[in-house]
Amino acid sequence: MNDTEDTPVHRLGTATTHAKRKIELGVGRLGPGLITGAADDDPSGIATYSQAGAQFGLNMLWSVIVAYPLMVAVQVISARIGRVTGKGLAANLLEVLPQYAVVALALLLFAANTINIGADIAAMGAAAQLLVGGGATGFTIFAAAVSLLLQVFVPYHAYVRYLKWLTLVLFAYVGVVFAVRIDWLAVARSVVAPDIQVSAAWITVIVAVFGTTISPYLFFWQTAEEIEDMELKNQPDLRHMTRPAARHQLKRMAVDTFTGMAISDLISFFIILTTAVTLHRSGITDIQTSADAANALRPIAGPFAFLLFSLGIIGTGFLAVPVLAGSTGYAVAEAFGLPKGLEKKPGEAKTFYGVILAAMLIALASIWMPVDPIKMLFWSAVINGVASVPILAAMMVVARSHHQMGAYVANPWQRIFGWAATGVMAAAVVAMFAL
Repeated sequence: MNDTEDTPVHRLGTATTHAKRKIELGVGRLGPGLITGAADDDPSGIATYSQAGAQFGLNMLWSVIVAYPLMVAVQVISARIGRVTGKGLAANLLEVLPQYAVVALALLLFAANTINIGADIAAMGAAAQLLVGGGATGFTIFAAAVSLLLQVFVPYHAYVRYLKWLTLVLFAYVGVVFAVRIDWLAVARSVVAPDIQVSAAWITVIVAVFGTTISPYLFFWQTAEEIEDMELKNQPDLRHMTRPAARHQLKRMAVDTFTGMAISDLISFFIILTTAVTLHRSGITDIQTSADAANALRPIAGPFAFLLFSLGIIGTGFLAVPVLAGSTGYAVAEAFGLPKGLEKKPGEAKTFYGVILAAMLIALASIWMPVDPIKMLFWSAVINGVASVPILAAMMVVARSHHQMGAYVANPWQRIFGWAATGVMAAAVVAMFAL
């Protein structure tokens, strides 16, 4: 035996290698769920959580805590539907709803996503203007063009690895807590026993928070990307796998989704916390423009927070816009039974890519609308909250169907929290219209 094989240095090197492999395997397990969770904190989400924290302070922190189990259940069910049936969400909805209803839902998603994309890219341009002092329109056009070219000409598997790393920009929001003084006891009290004052404004913010957290485009995206992953790896759906292999995939999806949603919810919590202890504490309770939000943070939390807000809008925009546009293409193409997929060439899925192009071009027109991006972002979240209710209800019917899901119907905890998410969203929307 070689004398160097059991030295401390050799053992340390072996342990390091094993640790590195475990990290690589762990990251490798994170795919659609991680990307979906990160895309959940898009510029629309950032604006919505910022408005929630500025307007209601610490008393809105409870909302993201309540949302976590609901969003996990919904996204796990979305992933499960794709991996079990081998078909997208819209294709599955066609088996429980008339085609006209599915087409209507797809068009509703198209409208909501297009507004969201327009708000996202406009906010990206406004954020760039804050950093460089001009060129908002030019940067908005550039951002839209880059996102579109990536989706059309670069296969999904080629850039998904980079989308994973873009999620790291979101952790910058956690860093703000080190730049400001926070009363953590007050934070805990607000989470456990918030001071709730029901009003039309409060209900609208609740709909926006849940709408940007549990958004329809995320359901379609995660279902579709599980299928893309299956096709890329040449794997069958779960119904045609052995039981051990199917259980492995279910565990992988659970880990992926729980992790992705945990990251998303953690970032959401800190965005609300940051704006609550900076803007709200300073009496700034209404964010009128992107400049208001960033410039208000600069004297309170320092240049770091100003830079954070601006870079966060840009970075998460590049992450979320392909998800928004792609989910729209999946939904519309599937509703009409047409070819779709980011791994396909444009000539192989003309309608799919045509829908993506149309959504991007219509969204781009928003830069000439006399509406501030922050307002567009917030109201796109409200629209998503309204649109999610019928889509969630139909999705839960699919998840419980033995005809479509076989032995892999949603388990009890998924059904309980999935229907709870549907009920909470419906109640909030009804209350918003009633007040």
